[in-house]
Order: sequence, then C-alpha cells, then structure tokens
Amino acid sequence: MPALYPVCEIDEIDVGGSLGFSIATKRGQEDIFLLRTAQSVLAYRNSCPHTGGPLDWVPNQFLNLDGDLIQCATHAALFRIGDGMCVRGPCAGQRLQALRLDVSDGFVSVELDFD
Repeated sequence: MPALYPVCEIDEIDVGGSLGFSIATKRGQEDIFLLRTAQSVLAYRNSCPHTGGPLDWVPNQFLNLDGDLIQCATHAALFRIGDGMCVRGPCAGQRLQALRLDVSDGFVSVELDFD
C-alpha cells in the first residue's frame, strides 16, 4: 500500500537544481532525488537502471554540467528530466523509476509503494 513520506520544503530545492534524500521507511532506507524545474518538482529513485547504483556523482549533483539532463555517475548515461528516459548510455531506452509526489503548503512529500 502506498504511503506519503515528507521530504523537504520546496524552497530547499533551487529552480534548475536537484537534491538527494535517504528516507527511512518500514522496509529500510529508500534513496531518492528531487529535481525542480520552472514548472514542477519531479522525484525519482536514486538507482540507475543499468547498474542499480546511485546516480549522483557528488552529493546532490544529479544533472550534467549543462543542467538539462540527469547524468549517471557510474557510466555517464544521460536521462531526460521530464520522464527519466535514458537517451544515451548502456541503458538507452530504459527509464529511471519516477515517484509520485505531493506538494502542499510549500512542503514536498513522496509516495513510496512497496507492493
């Protein structure tokens, strides 16, 4: 059954920026990251579809130098921000696992489903 987990205030994420979080759940730690665009906030599991390893190449750095794609630290695969689709690298055609989120009263919560 899905549950909402509070993550942060929306203002903690700069527009065009990203932040990683480790969320304590009843099943253990879940590593996620949030991206904020001018239009929205997006959430993904911090796990590359190719290796299962984390994407950030330094803490909280999930975007390439141009800031227009998500980049995997392990093998430099590139993913579109809007839908998590890999557009270059060994996992081309695969996607990051997007997470549903809720932004209410300036606070971001992420839905994690374990079923």
